[in-house]
Amino acid sequence: MMKKMFLICLITYLFLLSGDVTKAVYAQNPVDRQVFAQAQRVSGDRFTISTKTFKGARIYAVKQPSVAVLNEIDKGLTDLFAVARKNGYRAKLNYSDYVVFIARPDRLKDGEGRYSPDLAIPTNQYAGSIYDKGGYMYVAGMVLGYNPGAFIICEHQDNLARVSEVVRFEGEHILLYHNDRRRYNQTADHSQGGRHPILQ
Repeated sequence: MMKKMFLICLITYLFLLSGDVTKAVYAQNPVDRQVFAQAQRVSGDRFTISTKTFKGARIYAVKQPSVAVLNEIDKGLTDLFAVARKNGYRAKLNYSDYVVFIARPDRLKDGEGRYSPDLAIPTNQYAGSIYDKGGYMYVAGMVLGYNPGAFIICEHQDNLARVSEVVRFEGEHILLYHNDRRRYNQTADHSQGGRHPILQ
């Protein structure tokens, strides 16, 4: 009888494990469902890994990010907060204010052969610009939402300093949205200008 009960419990446990992993991630770390869905739409990935950086930023990834990558994310946010304070901004200066999705890249090298893990997204307002690759364009990162402050970047195996740079740059949009809406509106759309770094 005890063996039978154990077997039933084991089967139930395995069944639960085989269920929708994304729902399990939601349950453990509640995050805006629209932002989560947007990340999956943009990348085509399923973010089944949930973790945090050492300073508290929430991470959703396709596979477990390395310690080095998590450190670079913290560094990017640290650099962002430093320049924000320099500009007199006070909102969204906590690591826990940020959610970072780490997706599989759609390319690993740019047109000049440099290591550049990027996402392919529709051109939209960038159609006909130098970024237009035939209805799509490549980006290093992309803001997904402002409450919570969420953005997506790509997995990096090399040149990890680029991770902190992309985190800092995507974070600029979120920071400006909450601290300086006029400046945010001027720089939110790069097709109209406002290249990074926006904050000096």
